[in-house]
Amino acid sequence: MRASGILLHISSLSGKYGIGKLGREAREFADFLKKAGQRYWQILPVSPTGYGDSPYQSFSVFAGNPYFIDFETLEKDGLLEAADYESTDWGGSDKTDYGHIYEVIYPVLRKAYEAYKKSGDEELYEFIEANPWVSDYGLFMALKSAHGGKPWYEWEDALRLREPKAIEQACGEYEDDIGFHAFLQYEYAKQWGALKAYVNGLGIEFIGDMPIYVAYDSVEVWTQPELFYLDEDRNPIDVAGCPPDVFTAKGQLWGNPLYRWDVHEETGYAWWTERLRAACTTYDVVRIDHFRGFESYYTIPYGNEDAIIGEWRKGPGMKLFKAMRAALGKQRIIAEDLGFITKEVAKLLKASGYPGMKVLQFAFDSDPSNGYLPHNYTSSNCICYTGTHDNETAAGWVSSQNRRTLKFCREYLNVKRNKEIPWAMIRAAWGSIADTAIAQMQDFLELDSSARMNIPSTLGGNWQWRMTGGELTDELAERIRRLTVTYGR
Repeated sequence: MRASGILLHISSLSGKYGIGKLGREAREFADFLKKAGQRYWQILPVSPTGYGDSPYQSFSVFAGNPYFIDFETLEKDGLLEAADYESTDWGGSDKTDYGHIYEVIYPVLRKAYEAYKKSGDEELYEFIEANPWVSDYGLFMALKSAHGGKPWYEWEDALRLREPKAIEQACGEYEDDIGFHAFLQYEYAKQWGALKAYVNGLGIEFIGDMPIYVAYDSVEVWTQPELFYLDEDRNPIDVAGCPPDVFTAKGQLWGNPLYRWDVHEETGYAWWTERLRAACTTYDVVRIDHFRGFESYYTIPYGNEDAIIGEWRKGPGMKLFKAMRAALGKQRIIAEDLGFITKEVAKLLKASGYPGMKVLQFAFDSDPSNGYLPHNYTSSNCICYTGTHDNETAAGWVSSQNRRTLKFCREYLNVKRNKEIPWAMIRAAWGSIADTAIAQMQDFLELDSSARMNIPSTLGGNWQWRMTGGELTDELAERIRRLTVTYGR
């Protein structure tokens, strides 16, 4: 069934509180999607942001980002008063200042927690019992706070190595802080569940992202080090990244610990199965990031400053996906198959049956045989994007290209002026044979490179773009809807 959607992360929603929330503005965007005739709302990982404010470097693969908790909803539930959050300076409305939010949000959420403790409600304890990961996460976050935000591998040995007596003592000493972080996950889950029910009720589905790797400074690595490629002192031996290519001369050094795939295989890939189960509960469709890493993955010696020196190693391949399918049944998954794709990766993608990705910004190198050009798609089992969160906006892409590229692009898209290219790219995606077409909200708004979400392998200035309000007009919704009807999506 042909369909289309818009990529906009929760953090990029407009609002008064420094970052997008799960409340009114989220429902207004869902209403806009409905008016525009869209089937999908694609978002980035909703887990707590860690190093570099990246949703791909999170403290937990199961937790939700407490920054997204809606204050107005807490007020309706009797856990906050308007003065508790209205009087706070949340920063500007056009960009997310994560450092500032970190400083000001927790005192507000603490007030909600104190009110909840007085309410006599027992649902929090039922939530913790139903989600065993919450207790470990609560302790992890409480200890991070107690250590001034330092990563777990810089804590004292007794806690770093999780000696039983030290863990037992910490659970007692930080009981209230553990409860606070558990409460945040409970409230987040309630608000996310309500939003998802509203969105699904409009006939719209969420596409969510599941990163292949987890952060070194995460509760999963701290509590289950045996699943990761660490030495006896729990330091990484090698870390993840990508080799040098035409885009990055020194490659991409991600720094995530690698998996001990032999140990995962011995457990029947139980950890991965639970991770996918949680993702498929959170979202309607799951995009698995860096799919090629399951066929073979690039390893970089720990401590290196770039990704120039490294080697490829074999991943689990279909054994992993067969195990997860046997445990969970057939799930709706998108494979992010971008980057250097070998015959072996293409074979794995075909064997999985998952749709891959076609990104139009990669298409216009003046080679008519380029596989990203829509006329070269050999199957409808794919998702066509104008660009992803790691790409320029379409307008920003136009401003950075040479004359030859833009000439070919204009001729291919049948437009005369460069400023017409962003909407022509959307039209090309919607008109392609791909089952699904997705464009960033920035592309519909024809925004320049200042609205770019992320520049890979850079720190600072990423993940910050937000709508400021007023963008979701009836005229824009109607323009998108007409395009969607025209191409049978």
